[in-house]
Amino acid sequence: MPRPKNVVVAQSGGPSPVINSSLQGIVETCMAMPETFGAVYAGFHGIEGVLREELLDLSAQDSEEIALLRTTPAAGAIGTCRYKLKARQQEDFERVIAVLKAHDVGTFFYNGGNDSMDTAHKVARLAGERGLDLIAIGVPKTVDNDVGGGLTAGGGFALIDHTPGYGSIARYWAYIVQIANQENAGACTSDPVLVLQAMGRKIGFIPAAARLADPNREMPLLIVMPESGLTLDGLADRVNDTLRERGRAIVVVSEGFDVGDIGAWKDSFGHTEFGASRTTVAQAVINHLNDVGLAAHGAARANVPGTDQRDTAIYASTVDIDEAYKVGQKAALIAAEEGSGYMATILREPGPIYRVRYDRVGLEQVANSERAFPESWIAPSRTDVADDFVRYARPLIGEDWPSVPLVGGLQRFARFEPVFAEQKLAKYVPQAYRG
Repeated sequence: MPRPKNVVVAQSGGPSPVINSSLQGIVETCMAMPETFGAVYAGFHGIEGVLREELLDLSAQDSEEIALLRTTPAAGAIGTCRYKLKARQQEDFERVIAVLKAHDVGTFFYNGGNDSMDTAHKVARLAGERGLDLIAIGVPKTVDNDVGGGLTAGGGFALIDHTPGYGSIARYWAYIVQIANQENAGACTSDPVLVLQAMGRKIGFIPAAARLADPNREMPLLIVMPESGLTLDGLADRVNDTLRERGRAIVVVSEGFDVGDIGAWKDSFGHTEFGASRTTVAQAVINHLNDVGLAAHGAARANVPGTDQRDTAIYASTVDIDEAYKVGQKAALIAAEEGSGYMATILREPGPIYRVRYDRVGLEQVANSERAFPESWIAPSRTDVADDFVRYARPLIGEDWPSVPLVGGLQRFARFEPVFAEQKLAKYVPQAYRG
């Protein structure tokens, strides 16, 4: 009986609080099926690690460290990257195939967003063209919740209901807005307006989650998404209306809200890197509010959370952790039972009780897909979301805190030994990094 072929799993793009739970699901499921899967390797820092033939041996790691992936946030365990395999980079594609061949790899898992699904799709297609017996499977991950298409006529999402990572960042924003309300209520005599900037380049799912902090609309909360269609002057009018009515205001604004040129940088995928910009949307908003004047004594202040939105273990949703693991499990089962060219997916069952099932969707359907925030979920005021969104998002944040192990009062995250597969090919510099 031939020896089972090996596995490579890699990650791409910005991480999430539960990205490693999906990794755990893949690794533990593959290891539980030794008749189907051989050694499990990780591309160290995503597809760049594959290109450089830096394959971390996960089969050689202690099982306790694999188990600790459940509550290890971000991508420090095996790394991620923002390296996009573009169509013109044929040498890179050929190198990926060569590395996978050299290490007898039969299954390639790529965990990421829509661009990563495109990469997985291209690798699957090229492997077929080269006659390589390779199964390529996508694993969804993005806090932006922007993979797949929009709402169907029946009111649900057909390709994927939500991506692992979104429930945790939604929980973060629900709790941060609760805290911000305490700050604003106490300091409103001098700082009546508090502006918080949320992640979300072009889609409003992250700022929309602020409403989960206040589903009964008791706070003076304004939510401004890229899809809101407001100008700075229009936002200032809404803020001042709220000040006249309530005496204070909390504004959650998307980093993708159009305030004009902020000197934004682009990553290798062509996405705006707001965290690396010369100024921030929140700063532009408070500058404008303070310039035009507030309908209350004092000034507007800003708070700009950074990558803690996507890499804080204690804010992770227990529902999200569990679902991320099961998506990883499903990806491994798809590879074992159904073949190549699919992404594991989460689909919500109809009815008032939150239930999901795990299925598959063709990579070609989700590669470079981009979901828009449903127009029907934006309130007529353009500064709030509808109750349909609250009903959609509320189950995703869970009911309890995650149990993060502590040792000596500090969080205990997974720690992998630097055991790498022996390199068999010549050194390689990824095409995009050549002078």
